[in-house]
Amino acid sequence: ELYQKCIPSVVSIEGTASGKQNIFFGTGIVLSSDGLIVTNTHIIKDCDKATVTTQDGTEYSAALIGADSISDISVLKIEADGLTPASFADSSQLQVGSDCVAIGNPVSRKLTGTMTNGIISAIDRNITSNGHSMTLIQTNAAINEGNSGGPLLNCYGQVIGINTMKIGDFMSSAGVEGLGFA
Repeated sequence: ELYQKCIPSVVSIEGTASGKQNIFFGTGIVLSSDGLIVTNTHIIKDCDKATVTTQDGTEYSAALIGADSISDISVLKIEADGLTPASFADSSQLQVGSDCVAIGNPVSRKLTGTMTNGIISAIDRNITSNGHSMTLIQTNAAINEGNSGGPLLNCYGQVIGINTMKIGDFMSSAGVEGLGFA
């Protein structure tokens, strides 16, 4: 039930840069029925073009409304109506041990719409990445490349964080699993 409730608010983000063959792939969250989308800045940074694909497979060109590299949050706008906005909770009410799920697009387009479960492992975790300090939620729900920008959800299907990195993004991860951050 949780998945069915939340999946319409989860989108795929694809960014491309002129002159580069790399395609940057991630996840986004619908903020408004008229096409505001939130994602991570690191997905679209240095990209000339961004495409948002909704769960029904419809592709939209996205315009960048705003980006903040320190918080790693960007807002995109697509020309769409009738989208299902996500519901958000107050993350200051989180408790270690609370159940959570992540929904996103790990690794590639072939795994779009994957849900993983876990718990809140820590709150107010100060992490430095790319020279910026961020206060994050730690979870053991599987978060992989491509999950970035997607929702970390509580047991009510409310967004409590935006998945941004796993341990390998900021320190050696040899043999380490279950350390994701939103």
